[in-house]
Amino acid sequence: MFLPENVSICIRALEQAGFSAYAVGGCVRDALLGLSPHDYDLCTNALPEETARVFEAYPLVRSGEKHGTIGVVMDGEVIEITTFRTEGGYQDSRHPDWVRFVSGLEEDLSRRDFTVNAMAYNPKTGYVDPFGGQADLENKILRTVGDPAVRFTEDPLRILRGVRFAVRFGLTPEAKTEREMTALSHRMDKLAKERVFDELCKLLPAVTAPELQRFAPVLTAVIPELKPAVGFLQHTPHHAYDVFTHTSLVVEGVGEDLALRWAALLHDAGKPGSFTMDENGRGHFKGHAHLSGEIAEAVLHRLKAPNALREEVVLLIKHHMTPLEPDKRILRRRLGQYGIETVQKMLTLQKADFAGKGVKDSDPQFSQVEALLEEILAEEACFSLKDLAINGQDLIKLGFEPGPNMGACLSKLLEQVQDEKIPNEKEALLNAALLLKGD
Repeated sequence: MFLPENVSICIRALEQAGFSAYAVGGCVRDALLGLSPHDYDLCTNALPEETARVFEAYPLVRSGEKHGTIGVVMDGEVIEITTFRTEGGYQDSRHPDWVRFVSGLEEDLSRRDFTVNAMAYNPKTGYVDPFGGQADLENKILRTVGDPAVRFTEDPLRILRGVRFAVRFGLTPEAKTEREMTALSHRMDKLAKERVFDELCKLLPAVTAPELQRFAPVLTAVIPELKPAVGFLQHTPHHAYDVFTHTSLVVEGVGEDLALRWAALLHDAGKPGSFTMDENGRGHFKGHAHLSGEIAEAVLHRLKAPNALREEVVLLIKHHMTPLEPDKRILRRRLGQYGIETVQKMLTLQKADFAGKGVKDSDPQFSQVEALLEEILAEEACFSLKDLAINGQDLIKLGFEPGPNMGACLSKLLEQVQDEKIPNEKEALLNAALLLKGD
């Protein structure tokens, strides 16, 4: 296993001081999978104060010292070094009730969540793998260290982390582990919402449609607003699948952009609540886009998502049924209303939504819309007031008073430019403004 020089320096320094030290956890797992670890954690039998003395020449981060962790700042990176430890119960489902430092590496590894994360490495002695993590990686199995019910009760976030590891590394939870993931998923309601949101944001960009369906009991435990969608038949010739199966296909179809993944996940959350059936037995979902947007607003607010992400997701959902017609004038207005990036995302979501129906339906002319968008962008067209060749100061020189009338004039000029009635040129706009002023 390759170790960066700063990590190797830390291990050698501890060993020269008479202690043992190992790279541990995710960095070992990633290295065995042929991936480049994004950070390296070390564990040691040195007590925190002993670790601090070994590295007294370096800046130290001591905020985790009571739990055994000293951060050593080296080459601009923080390398966390944690004393071998064991832990008590988790009454708050997040922090151990107590931490006790131990002298043995295996006892330290035994407190970790999954076997694939319970391995260590030392350049001199090689890998330490007391729970079969390497074999589980090779066999593509996700298994807890010890009893899964105990591991998941200690910290229920491990359930969601387990789903993420399964998705990211292509692992299949062994039967007992998966059974307890489902059985104990209700305990995640005690978790800090920020932790849940962070895990979901790591999971969503990578998850596939089959994985979303397999792990629906876990996902709907943290987003209960999606539970009614599971198995909800749509009773319409426009859809071959139930709402959640369709949703899963749309999530996979929008690419890896986080806002699009969230929008796809929640875009039809309002369908069960807006469902009606006509006398012919056909289902209808009037107003479901708006209702889904309201649900998304509530979900992301509860999970304490950043405002910018929440607003973008809600906008995409509320407009996922807004047609992007192959008409330059309409597209220019959409670009002016929402901006280039948002319109492109609206189109991506609509394409995935259409593809996820599972039936042949009327052609939404997406290819024509894409071609026209490319033309419009190549023309450097006028999309918003800031793109107009004149501004408020120009209108004041024409005798306009600052206020609503001047704003209305600029908006009218923008509309005429977008409709190709006048060119976006200063002289033409000033002449048009004079006519509007006369009216």
